[in-house]
Order: sequence, then structure tokens, then C-alpha cells
Amino acid sequence: MVKLQIKIKKLDSRAKMPVYSSEMAAGMDLHACLEEDVILAPGETAMIPTRLAMEIPAGYVGLIYARSGMAVKRGLAPANKVGVIDADYRGEILVALYNQSSGEQTVEDGERVAQMVITPVPAVELIEVAELNDSVRGAGGFGSTGIR
Repeated sequence: MVKLQIKIKKLDSRAKMPVYSSEMAAGMDLHACLEEDVILAPGETAMIPTRLAMEIPAGYVGLIYARSGMAVKRGLAPANKVGVIDADYRGEILVALYNQSSGEQTVEDGERVAQMVITPVPAVELIEVAELNDSVRGAGGFGSTGIR
């Protein structure tokens, strides 16, 4: 299998390269790069630096998701649910981490705080029309296909 090559720049010598935790993992873990611990109160969001910048190729996007163990066990997950790192962004990758638990949570330097999945994104052209083709579902929205 040919691997997509992505350029990555450490903005701080202490920054940790993203890592895949298993051979077939879809997401690479992103690590906090902190001068001091960050304490998040319940309901609080903090921007967690990784001190990394990437050159994601055109036609791809970096999607930042929660690490399932951190979200379930500690209530820490990205505030925006899924972060989007566009191919033309060259700044530092930050994780907006939200404490959805009922207690204080501490994020430490080097801790894995999120995972990033590199995903292809098709180029699309939007075409304005007066009518859309019919479908079985039609305009049925939330819950319209049933609960089971």
C-alpha cells in the first residue's frame, strides 16, 4: 500500500509527533505540548496546543475527533465535536478541549488529547436548480426513518 506523505513541522522541540496506536488505527493521536498543566472546570473549554503544523495535501482534510477513552472515562472531548484542518491551513494545530464531566479535569504535558483522521474530500460544484428529483424519503427530517 502506498502511504500518503504529509509534511509536519515542530513549532517547539518538545512537541511530540502524532502516532498511530495500532497498525490499523484510522486516527493518529495528538499530544498536548504544555508549559504547565491545564485545569478545566466542568463546562469549560481550553485551547490545547500541540505545537505542530502540517501541510495537508490538496484534496484532503484533517478531522480532529475525541479519543474515546478520554471522552468516556474523563468527559474530555473536542468542543466543536469534530475539528476541521483544511489543506491550506499552515498554523498550529490546536485542540479545543471541552470538559463535559461534573468534576475538574487536568490535562498534562505530553498527554494524548485527540485523534486526527486524514480524509479525502471530493471537489464539488454546486448547481442551482428550480426542482430536485423525488426520493422515497423526500423532505422527512429528524426521526423520519423510524427508531429501529
